[in-house]
Amino acid sequence: MIIQRKGVSTLDRNTKIVKLKLDIIFKRIFGDENNKDIIISFVSSLLEIPQSSIQSVTINNVELAPEYLDQKFSRLDLKMVIDNRIVNIEMQVNSEPDFKDRTLYYWSRIYSDELHSGDEYAELKQTICINIINFDLFDSKEYHSHFVISEKDRGEILTDKFSIHFFELKKIKNASSDNKPMKEWLRLINAETEGDLMDIQKETKIPEVHQTIVKLRELSADDKLRQEVYYREKRLHDEASALNNARREGIELGRVEGIELGRAEQMDAIIRNMRKNGLTEDQIRKYIGEE
Repeated sequence: MIIQRKGVSTLDRNTKIVKLKLDIIFKRIFGDENNKDIIISFVSSLLEIPQSSIQSVTINNVELAPEYLDQKFSRLDLKMVIDNRIVNIEMQVNSEPDFKDRTLYYWSRIYSDELHSGDEYAELKQTICINIINFDLFDSKEYHSHFVISEKDRGEILTDKFSIHFFELKKIKNASSDNKPMKEWLRLINAETEGDLMDIQKETKIPEVHQTIVKLRELSADDKLRQEVYYREKRLHDEASALNNARREGIELGRVEGIELGRAEQMDAIIRNMRKNGLTEDQIRKYIGEE
C-alpha cells in the first residue's frame, strides 16, 4: 500500500511483505548464484568467518521442482560447496518431532556421501549444517547453538569436520543487544512487514542486507509471486494443522489406554487378594462377572 501525503509517497509500515523465512522466497534469494555477494555475506555472518576467506561458492540444488509447491510435508535445504567445505542450509518453518535426530542423520548422510570408491578417509570434507528454525528447540535464551564433537572432560575437539548450527528465530526479539552480523540477517529473515524492513534498513551497516531488502521489496510487488506465496503458506498451515491434530489424537489415545491399563492392573490386584484369601477360581469368576 502507498500512502500519499502532501505530495510525498511513503510506504505503509503495516504492509505485509513476502517473508524471507518462507522456503520459496528463501531459495529465490540464497539459491540464486547471481546473488553470490549476498550469499557470501550471509554465510560468513552465520559462521562468523571472514568474507575474504570464502574464495568460491557452488550451489548444487538451485532449482525448485514445479511439483514442490504442492507438497504439504516438505522442507527447504540448500547445499553449497564453499572452498573445500560443504555447507548445508536448511530453513524449517514448522516444528517437527525428532528434529535433532533428523538433523544428525542428515549431517551424516551429507558427510559420508562425499567419500567415493577408492577415496581415503582423510579426503572427507568439513561438513557444516546450518538449521534456521521458526520454533524453539533448546531450553536456553540464546538464539544460536553450535555443536561440535569434543571429549567429555577435557573439551578436546575430536575433529573440525563435524559442525551443526541452530538459529532459533523465535528468540531474536528478546535476545541480548549484541551487534553480531548474524543477528542482522536473522532479523531480516524474521521480517514480516514493511515496518520491519524500515527498521532494519535504518540500523544495519551491512551492504548485502540493504541489497536483500531491495530484492524483497521487488518480490513483494510481484502479484504472481504473491499468489504463489499465498498458495505455499496455505500448505504449510495445513502441515502444521495436521501435525497438531495427530499430536492431540496421540495424547488422547495415550490417556484412554492409560486409563484402561490402570483398570486392568487394579483388577489383577483384586484377583490376587481374592486368591490369597482362599476364594476358588469359580468364586472369583462369579465375582468379576465372567459367569
